[in-house]
Amino acid sequence: MMQEAQPQTILITGAGAGIGRATARLFLAKGWQVALLGRNESALLETSDGRDALILPCDVGNPKAVETAFAQVQARWGRLDVLFNNAGIAVKAAPIDEIAVEDWLALCQTNITGMFLCARAAFGLMRHQAPQGGRIINNGSISAHAPRPGSAPYTMSKHAVTGLTRTLGLDGRAFNIACGQIDIGNALTAISSQFPLGVPQANGQIAPEPVMDVAHVAQTVLHMAELPLDVNMPFVTLMARDMPYIGRG
Repeated sequence: MMQEAQPQTILITGAGAGIGRATARLFLAKGWQVALLGRNESALLETSDGRDALILPCDVGNPKAVETAFAQVQARWGRLDVLFNNAGIAVKAAPIDEIAVEDWLALCQTNITGMFLCARAAFGLMRHQAPQGGRIINNGSISAHAPRPGSAPYTMSKHAVTGLTRTLGLDGRAFNIACGQIDIGNALTAISSQFPLGVPQANGQIAPEPVMDVAHVAQTVLHMAELPLDVNMPFVTLMARDMPYIGRG
């Protein structure tokens, strides 16, 4: 008899809220084996909504914790097919000289070091598992292309993510590993809830901005994840149609 195909596996970082939570719930509904990684265990359990998910309380900026989390994935399922490298934080908008160095370092620990550590761990699993290969999807941002006022730390970090995506997309070819990036603009989460009320613009004014349902982000990540490994979507931009990004420059 032909063996039944096993469900594919995905690890989602920043799975306790927002984009991570919406994406995790969609993958669970689609029958994937899903690992939920984030700092707050109770938030991860809430994301799982009673479904069978692997709960991994972890700070992505902690090297030992990341290694332990990915080892649990390997022990549970024997392989990792997809990493959605999603975890990220922001700091309050301000001119660069008003941003505390401590805030900058904390942001880098999550947005840059955390992205690197999780990509490193996933790449190692995918490279050595059988059959070899997998897919890494990095969460970039519209800020990887054009900044908002007062966003030096966040914008710098998202440009770093783009560099990671390009490098992994190249280095992964030898090991059947694909890497792509989703750059998201104005998905409605707790972080963007202020946008429809008004946010600073490049001309100094405060103006409302349109937002989109976060479900569209989850659907796009699912589409990227379901591509065969000989196909890659290096970069995709998904945004509320009328947000002030196209036309900024």
